[in-house]
Amino acid sequence: MHDAALMKGMLLRMYRIRFFEERLKQFYDYRGFFAPTTAEGEARSADDLLTCVSYEFASDGMIGGAVHLSIGQEAVPVGVCSTLRDTDWVASTHRGHGHAIAKGADLKRTLAELMGRETGHSRGCGGSMHIFAPEIGLLGGNGIVGAGMPIALGPAFAAKYRGEDGVSVAFFGDGAANQGTFNESLNLAAIWKLPVLFVCENNLWANATPYGIAFHTHDIADRASGYGIPGMAVDGQDVLAMYDAAKTAVDRARAGDGPTLIEAKTYRFEGHCGASSGHQDPETCAEWMKRDPIRLLEERVLADGVMSLQDVQDVQDGVKREVDDAEEYAKASPLPDPVCLDALAG
Repeated sequence: MHDAALMKGMLLRMYRIRFFEERLKQFYDYRGFFAPTTAEGEARSADDLLTCVSYEFASDGMIGGAVHLSIGQEAVPVGVCSTLRDTDWVASTHRGHGHAIAKGADLKRTLAELMGRETGHSRGCGGSMHIFAPEIGLLGGNGIVGAGMPIALGPAFAAKYRGEDGVSVAFFGDGAANQGTFNESLNLAAIWKLPVLFVCENNLWANATPYGIAFHTHDIADRASGYGIPGMAVDGQDVLAMYDAAKTAVDRARAGDGPTLIEAKTYRFEGHCGASSGHQDPETCAEWMKRDPIRLLEERVLADGVMSLQDVQDVQDGVKREVDDAEEYAKASPLPDPVCLDALAG
């Protein structure tokens, strides 16, 4: 039996991620900016695409640039980050809003960052793929596939060098598992027994490349054996299973026993990027949606008597107000001062 307070807290954070991402989906709807003849909001020509990227989104509090939604994957960051301390570190990815919120990022400052506002976590300079918040242990997202893994080794090495029991986590997707940084990072972490968790969010699609044609093995977790470290394949739709796996790995890391590779079997319910018109494989996506991670946890807290239906509704309503407040805050926030930004760049 998991602790009731833990389960309530995880449901709260999963709602925060889901409702935040759903609001982003509304902001990022390009269909209003395509030519009238454009079907279903998809760019059919270079002119259509140019219309999208050149539109002045900031004037309406909208979001420009690429936005990668993590709707459907909420259980992975929440399960993992529920085992971490505020002083532990997380290296994120281009699909990183969920990681940031699970680690404790403020919704107002996060949305302000995505809107390019001065009050954002990175003063509006990072945007969707580069949310950086060291005050909560967030090393930042990265638009380079697999780049977060070697970055996560830094604080892990620092903790070991100083004799501290801090832990570092590197989130990455299945596509990054075929990058050289994956092998280099696992190898170095294993040799030096660094306190780091490698968490692969295997949503079975690397942009538009399905898992089945990019991997010969069934489980990415099996690759851990080549480096002499534990590897676990976990149901990424079950936040409690993710928590249990992450806690085992975190406890191992804090004890000085080195890294662990966790493969979370999950699925994003949206296309690769916010400008897309849906998932590449809608039929398979519909099957995965039957195991929506939020619904699974709702059913669990209700069945265990941890929460009532009214309790669940109250949490949902509260989070929706948080997202409304974040939108109001971000839209009212000023754009960065170009002079100040020039000084930072210099």
